[in-house]
Amino acid sequence: MMEAIRSIGLLPLLDSGIRGFSADELVDPECRYVMTDDGWKWPLWEWKGPMVTEGHFAYGKFFGGKAGFVTMEWWGDLCNWRRARYPEPSEDTVEGIILDVIRVNGSMITRDLRAACGFTGSKMRSRFDSYVTRLQMACRLVTEDFVYPKDKHGNNYGWGWALLNTPEHLFGREACQCDRTPDESRERILAHLRTLVPQASEKQLQKLVG
Repeated sequence: MMEAIRSIGLLPLLDSGIRGFSADELVDPECRYVMTDDGWKWPLWEWKGPMVTEGHFAYGKFFGGKAGFVTMEWWGDLCNWRRARYPEPSEDTVEGIILDVIRVNGSMITRDLRAACGFTGSKMRSRFDSYVTRLQMACRLVTEDFVYPKDKHGNNYGWGWALLNTPEHLFGREACQCDRTPDESRERILAHLRTLVPQASEKQLQKLVG
């Protein structure tokens, strides 16, 4: 799977709206989500953390608000385009506060970040998640890893909590820059995707790139 991501460069985790273009569609059917007598089994979901940490990929909700992987070869261009489209939020906005808390404290799981930003009400979770998604779409937040609670036997359980960080802290400032204009970066990504998924319409590709 890691070799496939390195070869492709930009790959959504689940259904991207383009037939055949997701990690879920590339893996063997046995690695997809299945229900068992003991609960659920989803090897691909369990692999995503090690793939991010060992593969040195950017991971986050980069594709129309859906999660996926981006290699360092393409990360600078995606940052260049998305940050031009979504400028740095001001300090008095929710997005600005989230970034400030992360920059001061370092990586934090979503639950702790939400509490640190004051989103503690019963209906605050979905609102906060939408701000985090926008920051990931802007390439200003990424998922560093996943943290799982343990059962009484010491085994991981549940879906896991995303450990969030800034890409500058995780990859370095230079990895988030490139020497092209934002429009040139966008066209470079689109040209790459046109080659990868010729079955996709131009509308589908532009939605994916943003």
